Amino acid sequence: MPDAAPTPAVTAVADGPVLVVTLDRPKANAIDAATSRDLSGVFVAFRDDPDLRVAILTAAGDRFFSAGWDLNAAAEGEEFEADYGEGGFGGFGELPGLLKPVIAAVNGMAVGGGFEMVLAADFVVAAEHARFWLPEASLGIVPDTASVRLPRMLPPVVANEILYAGRRLDAAEALRWGLVNSVVDRADLMVEARALAARIVEAAPLSVAAIGQIRDRTRHLPLGQAFELLRSGELAAYEAMLVSEDAAEGPRAFTEGRPPRWQGA
Repeated sequence: MPDAAPTPAVTAVADGPVLVVTLDRPKANAIDAATSRDLSGVFVAFRDDPDLRVAILTAAGDRFFSAGWDLNAAAEGEEFEADYGEGGFGGFGELPGLLKPVIAAVNGMAVGGGFEMVLAADFVVAAEHARFWLPEASLGIVPDTASVRLPRMLPPVVANEILYAGRRLDAAEALRWGLVNSVVDRADLMVEARALAARIVEAAPLSVAAIGQIRDRTRHLPLGQAFELLRSGELAAYEAMLVSEDAAEGPRAFTEGRPPRWQGA
């Protein structure tokens, strides 16, 4: 994937198998439909590039990760149900076939759709001063994807207060509720995100894809149905992992006392 920016607002730079995606739309990194489509294009290319394993999504500046939907664009007539690209608002949260992890490195306030992007990420590293909230109900709209995700992630009364009443979470509280993996000093944010990405890259790529597919396809099923699906042969990434050379290479490398040499096959 070329190290290029679809627009000045979105840059995508590959560092080996790790893609660093940076949102840069002063003053608040708000996202209009065009920017969302650019993000979607970046994540489609990430999904389809076999050399890329993990994406880190962050933003420029120290104040905002993202203020979410660009209300200036809304005031100028952009519709709430605009074309945000194949991956939905923010580029990846609804992207079909994305079985590679996305790490959100939250450098500041994640508001509205910015918070929804955090909720869609597989891992979250937050700066100490990061804040999270959903003001949509007070603006006459709804945080639609958060209304689906958040009640599955938090106790009902906590999710309800965030969704209905705009309760704000600081980074420490988000960590306590399990919405972020770690909280670090702003200066260490990308160091921590890159270290997490490096640990993921050490795992077998087919195993990572299989785990993502199993998680996505079974997370809302009763346990018995989940195991039935797992054994059905319908989960292509899982089936590919089972018969892969990497599935033999891992145990072989362990017994020989050496690092595994993953082929992705």
